[in-house]
Amino acid sequence: MINDSSAFLTQFIRHPLTTGAVLPSGSTLARDITATVPQRGHPLVVELGPGTGVFTQAIQQRLAGRGHHLAVELNPTFATGLARRHPTVDVVHADAATLGGLLSERRLAPADVIISGLPWAALPGNRQSAILDAVVGALDTTGVFTTFAYRHALPTRPARRFHRLLTEAFDEVTVGRTVWSNLPPALVYHCRGPKAVASGSGT
Repeated sequence: MINDSSAFLTQFIRHPLTTGAVLPSGSTLARDITATVPQRGHPLVVELGPGTGVFTQAIQQRLAGRGHHLAVELNPTFATGLARRHPTVDVVHADAATLGGLLSERRLAPADVIISGLPWAALPGNRQSAILDAVVGALDTTGVFTTFAYRHALPTRPARRFHRLLTEAFDEVTVGRTVWSNLPPALVYHCRGPKAVASGSGT
C-alpha cells in the first residue's frame, strides 16, 4: 500500500485532472464495487481507470481465472505497472471513451460488467458524457455498470451533473452504502438497463 500510495500521489501531482485522487481506494470499497462480477460462467469484465490496481485485484479474485478482464488505463505509468503486476489481465493504455473500438479490435462481445474507477467529479461535462456514451454502447443489455463517488463531492456541480447523466443513461440507478473507512469516504452507484445512448448536454 505504501508503494501504491506513493505512486498515486506522484501521478496526482503530475496529472491532477486525470488521476483525481491522492490515495488509491481501500479494500472495502473495492469489495463493494466489484460485488457485481459473476462468480460463475465466463463473463467479460471491463475496468476503466484501474490506477494502481486495487479494483483489479478484487476483480481477479472474483473471476478466479474465468472470463476476460479488460483494463483500460489512460495514464501510461499506471498501465505499465498494472500489466507487470497482473500479467493475466488484458491491460490497454487507452482512453475510456474509445471502449467500443477496443472491444471491436479484440472481437469481444458486449461487456457483462463494467467497473469504473474514473474521477468523474474531476472531469468536464463533455468528457463525462463521452465516456458514459462509450459505457452504454459497450454494455450488454443485461449487464451492470458500477462506479463510485466521494461523499464530500456529492453537492458539487460536476457530481450532480454526473448523477443526472447516469439516470438518463440507465433505467435503474441505485446507491450503495457509504464506505466510511475509505479515505475519503465513498459510495457506489449500481446501474442497470442501459438505454440506447447516454444523453446530456454536458453543462
